[in-house]
Amino acid sequence: MPVVREFRLPDLGEGLTGAEVVRWLVEVGEVIAVDQPVVEVETAKAVVEVPCPYGGVVTARYGEEGEEIAVGAPLVTVAVAPAEGASLLAEAAAGMLVEAAAEVERPLVGYGVAEPGKGGRRRRVGGAAAVPAVVAAVDPAPVPAAVPVVVPAPALVVRTVPGVVPVISPLVRRLAREQGVDLAALSGSGPDGLIMRADVERAVAAKAAAPTAPAPVAREGVVPLRGLRKAVAEKLSRSHREIPAVTCWVDTDATELMVLRRQLNATPGPKVSVLALLARICTVALARFPELNSSMTEDGSGIIRHSAVHLGFAAQGERGLVVPVVRDAHARTTEQLGEELGRLTGAARDGSLTPAELTGGTFTLNNYGVFGVDGSTPILNHPEAAMLGVGRIVAKPWVHEGELAVREVVQLSFTFDHRVCDGGTAGGFLRFVADCVERPGTLLRQL
Repeated sequence: MPVVREFRLPDLGEGLTGAEVVRWLVEVGEVIAVDQPVVEVETAKAVVEVPCPYGGVVTARYGEEGEEIAVGAPLVTVAVAPAEGASLLAEAAAGMLVEAAAEVERPLVGYGVAEPGKGGRRRRVGGAAAVPAVVAAVDPAPVPAAVPVVVPAPALVVRTVPGVVPVISPLVRRLAREQGVDLAALSGSGPDGLIMRADVERAVAAKAAAPTAPAPVAREGVVPLRGLRKAVAEKLSRSHREIPAVTCWVDTDATELMVLRRQLNATPGPKVSVLALLARICTVALARFPELNSSMTEDGSGIIRHSAVHLGFAAQGERGLVVPVVRDAHARTTEQLGEELGRLTGAARDGSLTPAELTGGTFTLNNYGVFGVDGSTPILNHPEAAMLGVGRIVAKPWVHEGELAVREVVQLSFTFDHRVCDGGTAGGFLRFVADCVERPGTLLRQL
């Protein structure tokens, strides 16, 4: 007799106490394999898929989409066949045989972080739900209620349970979920009303041909702080409340830096971005001013000096502002920095950053020039002690070698925790960075 196993939300790391249900990846009554992702959740760090360690039939799932679940709270229950009994995976195979009688199809199984925005209709299901839709078996002996069992037989008979959706194939369920089709509203064309893939495809075609309803009128209301937005709000509030931050800035002639970039990109090899050049300058500057690659202890009684530079950079993604971290930036070449910055930027845009890629930074580079602005006084990324801000690079009148000329000018701003250093150190750091931007050859003295 199958044993019901309860799978609880595991500790996702970094001290997180809960996660918000974004999208269910399985339905009640669906047969799942060991380590198959069952739900997509949003933590304060990222959107991740949670795999279930049990294989069998999903008998219940807990929490509605948009609801926050605490670590250790139940996620799903799974009916698992004992080792000496019939395998639940055999039921999945039997289900596929039933559908194969009418059509040939191969289910696709994928793993990893899902792409946001490509999921199916959000179906709200709260609390425990009823068990499986279809039992594939020939019944020579009594079967416990609501428990799927497979018994070898010379012929396969489909027996539906009243009040539930007659679907066996995980592929059909997945297709319906991705296309937003309500299986309960369909009439199956298979044996004994079994819903086939062709039934779902016809429903999708009919849905596409139907007229689109007008968009609802926007109304005023309160938007709750959840997930990433809540975590960002809490972190910025703490930073503003606890850190005595100071900002200084300088206008800088970036013409020679842009010339260097064009020269580098004219040679074979990966393209070098302005952000990669600035990241390289920052790592050299932090080696010269190591006081700024630091953070305060949790109780504020001491300063932690970091030996490695884990360079965070502000990036705007689908989920909002995030700060991915380039590990060991001080040990990377300019090309390697550019490749890692590009990879993390792409992951930020599609929402696939992992919690590990969003934590552990020691210094932040903030390129707000991409928004078309010149300057800013950003809030420090707690518990870091410093941040370099970069505005847009724009042609301006500039006195160059005693004559008025049109040069490419950028405003650099530097925000620092006044507890870790005095203004002289901060000013020295910013001036060194500005000198490297104006005369990139200055870097050769430090390499």
